[in-house]
Amino acid sequence: MGTFDVRDLMKADAAGASDPAGGSKTGSTRAFHPLAERIAAMPVKPTLSPVLIEGLVRLFDVLVIVSLAGLVYWLYVAGTTRSTLLYQTTVLLVSVGALAAFQALHLYHIGALRHFVPTAARLVAGWTMLFLIALAAFFFMKVGSQFSRVWLAGFYGGGLAALLGERLLVTLAVRRLTRTGRLERRTAIVGGGAAGEALIKALEAEKDSGLQICGVFDDRNDDRSPDLVAGYPKLGTIDDLVEFARRTKLDLVIFTLPISAEGRILQMLRKLWVLPIDIRLSAHMSKLRLRPRSYSYIGAVPVLDVFDRPIADWDIVVKWLFDKIVGTLALIALSPVLLITAIAVKLDSKGPVLFRQKRYGFNNEQIEVLKFRSLYHEMQDATARKLVTKDDPRVTRVGRFIRKTSIDELPQLFNVVFKGNLSLVGPRPHVVHGKADNRAYEQVVDGYFARHRVKPGITGWAQIHGWRGETDTEDKIQRRVEHDLYYIENWSVMLDLYILYKTPISLLTKSENAY
Repeated sequence: MGTFDVRDLMKADAAGASDPAGGSKTGSTRAFHPLAERIAAMPVKPTLSPVLIEGLVRLFDVLVIVSLAGLVYWLYVAGTTRSTLLYQTTVLLVSVGALAAFQALHLYHIGALRHFVPTAARLVAGWTMLFLIALAAFFFMKVGSQFSRVWLAGFYGGGLAALLGERLLVTLAVRRLTRTGRLERRTAIVGGGAAGEALIKALEAEKDSGLQICGVFDDRNDDRSPDLVAGYPKLGTIDDLVEFARRTKLDLVIFTLPISAEGRILQMLRKLWVLPIDIRLSAHMSKLRLRPRSYSYIGAVPVLDVFDRPIADWDIVVKWLFDKIVGTLALIALSPVLLITAIAVKLDSKGPVLFRQKRYGFNNEQIEVLKFRSLYHEMQDATARKLVTKDDPRVTRVGRFIRKTSIDELPQLFNVVFKGNLSLVGPRPHVVHGKADNRAYEQVVDGYFARHRVKPGITGWAQIHGWRGETDTEDKIQRRVEHDLYYIENWSVMLDLYILYKTPISLLTKSENAY
């Protein structure tokens, strides 16, 4: 099912007589099952979304059809007809019809893209049927005489050959991506016993699911939850699963608990919803029968969608392009401001121009953000254990101005454009040891870490509503997190554009909390 098998690791551990008692610490606050430690320490290659691959294949199909039709037209028809409108309309309708027909024939599913021969037969049938329908339409509309028969034959035959050649290349590419683990969905199973074993066996029967089962997690420690489930080890509790997902890449969590165990499921979801992963409830053995469209499917295994990772698949591509393009343009446009500010900081007080600080990034990873130095060099607080307050003597003269106007944040454009660990718009990256009323942020706000399900940003929904600057009270951090979660659940490119538009306005009108 994937590039590694947990069961093989178990055998290797048994042969090497590794510590069976469970647990070492690797810079974390939790002790782990030895196998969980090993899996979390294994390097993980960046993966590609199957939805993204399927979308690209649709685009390739359209490009092949349009290019081939244009090539045949240029070779034989160009210069011999007065109007190209009928040809253009036909190519457009055939392209749309091909997408619809191939979708109906399930030719875009990632599993179909792995197998050339069976999909090729369906592609030939769909393409042929599409042209028969087109010819029938020409006959009844009495426009057949206006088309070149050579063009139609060349479009059909050449288009079919080109589509088959494209699909052969796609199959080879998808198989290579599969072998190298680039299409894996790293998965954890929650819940053991008979239900967990049945689910795992059903998933293993799906050869094209792309799932990589990393292990089983369960809060139960009685006979209902054995240490091995279908050969896979139980790696810990739900708290262990949260920490595991922060140490290594995890894409999917599937609950095998029955819907009747509502209380337990809700209790677990309160801990898991802060993670940037998909969460599904297995319906494989459920006696509850809903409409087929109520389920989503992993191969043929039905599941109920509980949570989806925010900003996934094509949305990631769109937001990445938005950040790179707009970020680069902003960096160029603001370069005079950056240069003047750097000179002012250097002349105002001794020390470096830039200040580097550890902040929380995506999925609680610690990242290093860049800012213009606004405090006296000898008074800098890299860990931000003491928040900057009004009339703080640590702030330089230039520092007061650039903090008030948020110019000190502009070097974070380098994080966006070059490092990629920040976005233009998103929840602001908080300091690692941030506190409100002497309590850690995560202790003040229930579900605080849910704001880290997306990349942090230079500006955000909270900032344009005045929630920027000092977070010295519980209410301030609570309101900021509420706005961050609203942004995550309602993200769109238009929302990002609106926030960027409103940011300079809010800096002028809502800067009372920035010191």
